[in-house]
Amino acid sequence: MKNRVVITGLGVVAPNGVDIDAFTQAIKRGESGITFHQNLKDLNFSCCIGGIPQISEEKKLEYLTPLQLRGFNSSGILYGCIAGMDAWKSAGFDINSESDLDYDSGTIFGTGTSGVEKFREAIYKLDDNQVKRLGSTVVVQTMASGISAFLGGILGLGNQVTTNSSACSTGTEAILMGYERIKNGQAKRMLVGSCSDDGPYIWGGFDAMRVMTYKHNESPEHGSRPMSASASGFVPGSGAGALVLESLESAIARNATIYAEVLGGNINSGGQRDGGTMTAPNADAVKRCIVDAIENSNVLAEDIDVINGHLTATSKDSLEIENWTKALNRKGENFPYINSLKSMVGHCLAAAGSIESVATVLQIKEQFVFPNMNCNNVHPDILEFISEEKIVKKALNIPINIAVKASFGFGDVNGCIIFKRYI
Repeated sequence: MKNRVVITGLGVVAPNGVDIDAFTQAIKRGESGITFHQNLKDLNFSCCIGGIPQISEEKKLEYLTPLQLRGFNSSGILYGCIAGMDAWKSAGFDINSESDLDYDSGTIFGTGTSGVEKFREAIYKLDDNQVKRLGSTVVVQTMASGISAFLGGILGLGNQVTTNSSACSTGTEAILMGYERIKNGQAKRMLVGSCSDDGPYIWGGFDAMRVMTYKHNESPEHGSRPMSASASGFVPGSGAGALVLESLESAIARNATIYAEVLGGNINSGGQRDGGTMTAPNADAVKRCIVDAIENSNVLAEDIDVINGHLTATSKDSLEIENWTKALNRKGENFPYINSLKSMVGHCLAAAGSIESVATVLQIKEQFVFPNMNCNNVHPDILEFISEEKIVKKALNIPINIAVKASFGFGDVNGCIIFKRYI
């Protein structure tokens, strides 16, 4: 017997909303969290806009103690702690440092590059012969598993506590890893998600690759344009998304709120073969990932109501749409509704899959499709495959039973999850 897995808690730190209520309203209204950043211009970036969550010093103290915040300089870990703790409370659990160790609960919380600002600070001190002034938290702020270590200690998690990293598919992968652990009876609950630092030392490499837009420094909210003919590259973003996954049996036993059910999914790689490279997808592997996710979830392609795509506002958007139509064998007016959260928050890199999964689950729970912003001129190549009405421009209230979230990352890696409304 395999356990059914449901979602009982949500948390989010996004450029356009730093809690579930604010985030929900923002995505319904199509509100952008992308702004201009003078420091990027001062550093001679081509793209001087990005999505950074707004968090006050007072807000930080609601989650971390003054001692924890002393010498703290890791934005991704901060975002992950806030999102993770909010998700935990959303699921109905208290956060108490004196609570017993919980061997039934764990976390898989991913990241890309963690604590890059702390690395920079430490390098300057080391080069200035100040090794003794590094402080005691450099390691935990810069190790990849810093975020899961923080959350594991704050929440007293005694099951698996670990961090995954798979570029832009990190968050999606973390959810599926946690899902498998609960399904197979190895845990009752898993806090899953991912986070990403912000700023020039994370975003600089992408600016150098010329994959970020440089055309909208004067109009930041119009910069991220997935599926648009006028798309000119992605806008960087940052933040964290978190979900509490739980066995259905456990959730029912404690009368928990259930946001949605995780039916299954799939993770694979294109191996950087057959057209796939470090930065470009192997189309056959993408299609196989989607097809296998559907089969694994015991649903039919025609059952899918909404797709939350990867769709980064680069030249690969049209290829992604083509891959979806072939994998689902649905096109034109028969295609599901499809959207991209990146039009409002930018590409949040390692945090993208988890933040976008939170948005997908909210669509199921509240029965709406959030709009694609800045897509008034859909790319003509996309219109060869699907009807324009499937690219929602204003929030749409419709019945949603099954929604799909997919992420495709550097290294030619893919992840796809199937969520279902729980009734």
